[in-house]
Amino acid sequence: MSKPVIFLDDGGVMNDNSRRGPQWQQLVGAFLAPILGATPMAWADANRVIATQMFEQDAWSARLLAAPDYVTFERTMQIDWLHNMCAYIGVSAPAEDESLHLTRRANAWVTCRVQAAYPGAVAAIRDLHRAGYTLHTASGESSLDLTGYLTAMGVRECFDRLYGPDLIETFKPTSANRQLGPTFYTRLLADAGVAPGEALVVDDNAASLMWAAQAGTQTLLIDPETDPDVHIARIGSLAELPGWLERMS
Repeated sequence: MSKPVIFLDDGGVMNDNSRRGPQWQQLVGAFLAPILGATPMAWADANRVIATQMFEQDAWSARLLAAPDYVTFERTMQIDWLHNMCAYIGVSAPAEDESLHLTRRANAWVTCRVQAAYPGAVAAIRDLHRAGYTLHTASGESSLDLTGYLTAMGVRECFDRLYGPDLIETFKPTSANRQLGPTFYTRLLADAGVAPGEALVVDDNAASLMWAAQAGTQTLLIDPETDPDVHIARIGSLAELPGWLERMS
């Protein structure tokens, strides 16, 4: 394998979502309480409840399907998140434009403070960067959130573009919007100026990699469980990626 351009997913690959959630709750509370009132603990509890409701599979699928584009999706999601938390706590919610500005400030403040990297992930990213690999992300998170998370990891400078549906105006496909097929990846590759055969997409979701493969990329699954029903190149964690690439070269 010649040296590919690498596109890394975030949650499940670089960062552990199960560790991220509790930190989000505490940090959101610390940020919002001095601005909107109530206690940090009240905001932490509200974030736990409202985020759980919003990310419930059916509710999330309905939200994705109802959005005409990513800009509308993100605006509606951020405003709903803050207003629903305000209603849960019993404090007045700001007007929509003010709420959107506040949620963006909150996201920027929280993401650069979360510490949820998988063991060995930071070292692997730095090793790949030193070895001359071009790194991008290929995530369902916005480029702004990715900037915060990678800054917290201390590896932002190792990456070029942080894709992000917002950068290519295309949702990352999920089981809820499978009709998108490989569009996310074809647009991502076009924006990056990378030929499909020169790209390696690394993800913890086999369905995402199926769509990436349909776009013509090489794929690699992060799968610590080694599911025998998934027949695809795989490693157990991002920490193993530099060694895997060396063996494949």
